[in-house]
Formats: sequence, structure tokens, C-alpha cells
Amino acid sequence: MGDGAIKWLCMSKSLLAFVWIAGPLSGTLVQPYVGIRSDNCRSPWGKRVPFMLAGAFATAISLLCLAWTREIVHGFLGLFGADPESHGVKVCSIIFAIAFVYILDFAINTVQAGIRAFIVDYAPTHQQEDANSWAGRITGIGNILGYLSGYVNLPDIFPWLGNTQFKVLCVIASVSLCGTVVITSLYIRERDPRLEGPPSEANPGILSFFRQVLNSIRRLPPQSRKVCEVQFFNWMGWFGFLFYVTTWIGQLHVNPYFASHPDLTPAEIDEAWEDATRVGTFALLIFAITSFTSNMLLPFLVVPSYRAPPPKNPSTPLHHTPGTPGTISASITSFFPPAPSPSATLHARLTRLLGLCQIRWLTLRRAWLLSHILFALCMASTFFISTPTQATVLTGIVGLPWALSLWAPFALISAEISKRDSEARRGGWNSENKPEDQAGVILGLHNVAVAAPQIVATLVSSAIFKLAQKQRGEPYDTSVGWVLRFGGIAALVAAVFTWRIREDVEPVKGNGRKREGGTGEEERGLRDHQDGETA
Repeated sequence: MGDGAIKWLCMSKSLLAFVWIAGPLSGTLVQPYVGIRSDNCRSPWGKRVPFMLAGAFATAISLLCLAWTREIVHGFLGLFGADPESHGVKVCSIIFAIAFVYILDFAINTVQAGIRAFIVDYAPTHQQEDANSWAGRITGIGNILGYLSGYVNLPDIFPWLGNTQFKVLCVIASVSLCGTVVITSLYIRERDPRLEGPPSEANPGILSFFRQVLNSIRRLPPQSRKVCEVQFFNWMGWFGFLFYVTTWIGQLHVNPYFASHPDLTPAEIDEAWEDATRVGTFALLIFAITSFTSNMLLPFLVVPSYRAPPPKNPSTPLHHTPGTPGTISASITSFFPPAPSPSATLHARLTRLLGLCQIRWLTLRRAWLLSHILFALCMASTFFISTPTQATVLTGIVGLPWALSLWAPFALISAEISKRDSEARRGGWNSENKPEDQAGVILGLHNVAVAAPQIVATLVSSAIFKLAQKQRGEPYDTSVGWVLRFGGIAALVAAVFTWRIREDVEPVKGNGRKREGGTGEEERGLRDHQDGETA
């Protein structure tokens, strides 16, 4: 969507910076607020569905308004006789577009917060890694389709959806988002939150919201706190790559041309950069394909952190009680236990086969740790890369650590939330369900750890560009390369923090007592939790 979507507005670079800061800013503020509100929601529709639906439809409306900004503003002001080419109309168009960029970012964060908490609420602990892996796979498919769309003239294929590439993409994205969210909301029914009783705290105002966020940060569960620490430096490293890798590859592409043609006109420079942008976009397509392939394969190689719980009393035979309501099939199977079906046998064989594919020492934490090191090595190798082909290969390799960044942190946090929630529902805690233990607020704070470092990385990148950037049209500008290398240093810091994460999270009790049959690991989780509360 980016600059090409609104370049006709002729915004200055400083104004564009104000526009694009909307993403990190909304991620820092909106998701924690939506998380708290959804945790406290007692709608008969459920906790998350109202926010998912509202965010999806607000996103669709914002996209369509952005795509048709020119027509909407010109049409409305034209009713009062305004000249479409006048300065006042252009200013109004800019204000309208900026407003809907912010609304769009707020709406996207609303639907994201609802969906991520929805996954945590409805996948059991031992399926959290699989559920978040599938979320990463679907994201990968969307990335591939998005990059492929850059090579297809969509207005020729779908002329009834719009006359520009951006308009057609916005219509397709809006219909897809709203359709999938509606299907999900209808197919998966939430538990009635009214059965949980009144929320622990009322929906906060602005001041109480910030106060509650600060309290929740201090009381984060131990595993979630450590993952957030990793994410702060992880996203400080990823920001430069995701935003500037196409510029870096494009610079490598135009270097020989600029070196041999020192006196190019601005139009010739623009033409050279248009070709360079296509080269960079192709590299991102390879990056998306590698990431998607990694998301498909890695769950079969990584040892699951949690196993499915065994059935209770599997050797106890079933008994049929005539006075107990039940179905005919249930009664028959009570007297005549069924023989193993072919599908069950096939499932057992597939399970054993997939177990053989697992690398026994490769846990999710270790895989994430290795991905930070791989990313840092790739960023350090930019010193030795001088051609677009080499850079494209490197970008494809980086798709592997990106796949783990989309999977590992959400899986680790979601598993801890799910396990603590299941313990609370079974009455294992002798206390109320605290706000810091709920999915919405924890995932919202996790998104703060993702969004806040992007603001820091923006400032660092601006300083690097100020010191190292050359004039446009000059060859061998290495400023973007230094931004990427700074990201590699941040990834090494993230690797150090990843090393501190525990391999497994045992049930954590909030009453300060060891449960009957508890393990030493369980006591360690309790001690970490108490340390986090007193920190």
C-alpha cells in the first residue's frame, strides 16, 4: 500500500513520516486498550467477536475511503463549487487521507487484538503452538498473494472493482477480511462471558487505562515478561529490514548505472529507481515464499513444548445407566466397545512418522534463539554483498528467521496464558481471575513490546541516514546497509534474552501453595511469578 498509494497527494517527507508513525503508535496504544476492554466484555456474543467484527468492518471502510480519497473529497467539495485543482482541495485531500490512515491503523490493531486473543481462548494448551503456526502460515499466504499482485494488472482483470491497482487491492482485501471474520464468528461460538460473573475491574477511562497498563506490566507472568523483553530487541532489528530491504537491493541494482552515468536528469533517475524497485519486490516475493515454506515445515521438526493430556482412567470400562439421558450410539458403545477404525490406525501411523521427523534437541525456544543468530549473521554479511542476485538470495534466507518471529513468541505466550487460564477454571487458584492473567491485556502488552521498538528504530535509522546518506542519483550509497547491520546487533541482544526463557512452563499457582502432586518445575514457575510481582 505504502508510498505508492498516496504519492499523488504530493506530501513532504516530514508529513509522510507523521503518517507512517501511525502504525507503531496505534500498536502501542490501541491493542492494550482493546485487550482490556475485551477481557471485561460481557456481551452475549462473546468477549472477542464484537471487537473482531467492529475492527474488520472499520478496516474495510477505511481502506475503501483511502482508495477513493480523490473522488470522495472532490465530489463533496464540488457540491460547493470548489475547483478540484485548487490548493484548498489538495490540502483537504491530504487531511482526509491522513485521518483515514490513522483510523485504518487503529481498526487493524482492533481486529488483530481480537483474533490473537480468540486463538488463545479456544485452543488448548498443547495446541497453542499448532494454532499459532497456522496463523503464521495464513499470514505467509497473504504475503505471497500481495507480492504477486505487484506483477499482475488487476484493473484489466477486475475492471468493475476500480481503475487503479490500489483500488482493486483494497476491495479484495476488504471483502476477504470481512468474509473470513464473519465465517469465523459464526462457526466458532464463544463461551458466554456472562457466566464468568462481573469483570474484575470496570472498563477504564484514559487515566485509569494507563494506570492499569503500568500495573499489568509490573505483574506480567514470568514467561510472557521474558518474551516481551526479547520482542523489544527482536523488532528493533526487524524494523530496518522490513522497511528498507527493497531500497538496499535497489541501490545495489542502480550502482553500476549511476557510476557510469554521473549526469542523469531527475526523470532518468526516477526511471532507474522504478526498475530497481521491481527487483526489490521480486526479492520480497522470494522472502515470502521462503517464510511460508518454513512455517509449513518447522512445526514438524520442532519438539512440541506441551503434549496432549492422556485420557482420564483409560482402562476404566464405560457403564451405561438406564436413567441417564444419552444417545443410542452412546448406549451401544457402552455395551459393545468399538474396534479400532482404519482412520484411527492411519492417524497413529502418521503420528509416529511425524515423530521421527522431529529433531529431539530442537525445542521452540532453541529454534527461536538460532533464528536470531541466523538473522544477525545475514545482516553482517551485507558487508560482502555487491550484486542484486546475492542480495535476493540473502533475503530468501532471512525468510526462515522471519517465520519463527511470526510463530515462536505468540506460541510461547499463548501456551502460558492458556495453561494459567485452565488452572483457574478448574479452581486451582484461590483468588479472583486477575487482569494480568487474561489473554487480552497480556497480548496487548506484547504488542507494545513489538510496536515501541519500531519508534526507537525509526529514530536510529534517521540518525544513520543523516550521517551516511548520499545525494539521490549518486552510486554506492551504504546508509541502508548500516541500518540493516544495526538490526543485526539488536538481534544478538534478542538472542541473549531468548537464552533466559525457560524451555517449559509448568502450571503456576496464584495462591502461593504447591499443588498436590506438583513438581519442582512448578515451584520454580511460582517463584518466578512472585519475583515478577515484586519487581
